[in-house]
Amino acid sequence: MSKKVFVFVGFFVALVLCFWFFLFNGTDDWKAKLPVLSFVKPFSFKNQDNETFTEKDMVGKVAVVEYFFTTCKGICPRLNTNMHDIYNQFKDEPDFIILSHTCDPETDSVPRMKHYSDSLKVNTKKWVFLTGRKDSLYFQARISYLLDDPKNSLEKIEDQFIHTQFFALIDKNGQVRGQIYDGLKKDELDRLKEDIASLLKEKSNQGNFVNGVFNNNP
Repeated sequence: MSKKVFVFVGFFVALVLCFWFFLFNGTDDWKAKLPVLSFVKPFSFKNQDNETFTEKDMVGKVAVVEYFFTTCKGICPRLNTNMHDIYNQFKDEPDFIILSHTCDPETDSVPRMKHYSDSLKVNTKKWVFLTGRKDSLYFQARISYLLDDPKNSLEKIEDQFIHTQFFALIDKNGQVRGQIYDGLKKDELDRLKEDIASLLKEKSNQGNFVNGVFNNNP
């Protein structure tokens, strides 16, 4: 009797294992996922080439997002030196981009962003520099990317200024993932690189942002 029970239990265990294998085969569903913090809201900005760049241009891409300004003499040069290291590591990945938004659009016009991007000698299809309306830029920083306290929006827009050292990581489905990374700390930059590599392996949600706000359909 005990032998029959053993055989039955063994068969049942093998059946369950086969079920889970076929259920998750070819997916990443069995892996521990980076937490979801937020998602990207619709936007429209101009890139360094005076081309319109929207949330739809992020569909299917893993993106690292930052805010800086071209005249900054403090943390911004250090941040973009560290960002350049990330760019060099992932620039050959077809599904990877960097988005650098200005927090000083009154100064950082399209020509100025072009001059700045040229000085870095990067592929601006992979590292995109964005400018636009200040209120829209700041809304994205606070509400989409969680790079600044939303309570700061209570002040008059002309009195506001974002100066942040943090990076956000976006997956292929428009979700802010992992954590908000300190762009000046080596351990968090190392973690960011690991998390980028992890998200690059994940599949996109059929080209649609999971928040349902937009997709890549015409």
